[in-house]
Amino acid sequence: MPHARIFQRPKNAMQSGNHRTAAWQLEFEPAEAKHADPLTGWAGSGDTRDQLRLGFASEAEAIAYCTREGFDYTVVPTPVKSLKLQAYADNFR
Repeated sequence: MPHARIFQRPKNAMQSGNHRTAAWQLEFEPAEAKHADPLTGWAGSGDTRDQLRLGFASEAEAIAYCTREGFDYTVVPTPVKSLKLQAYADNFR
């Protein structure tokens, strides 16, 4: 039975806004280890679920999908967002 991980996308380090951070994502854990291709040397496996990411509007929708399809799942809690408020004048103190 495949195991899924449900989480909220973190904000990118290069991103100042909150675009697409409220959506929830579902990823499947790999079923087999990756191995190097003898011809190209690229890492790969026969598990196609590794390429699949599903997006949901809420955590409840993602959990309902996993329950309906019979997947085991783990919900990764969203880290608390803290703002470091700093004034430009603080650079000269």
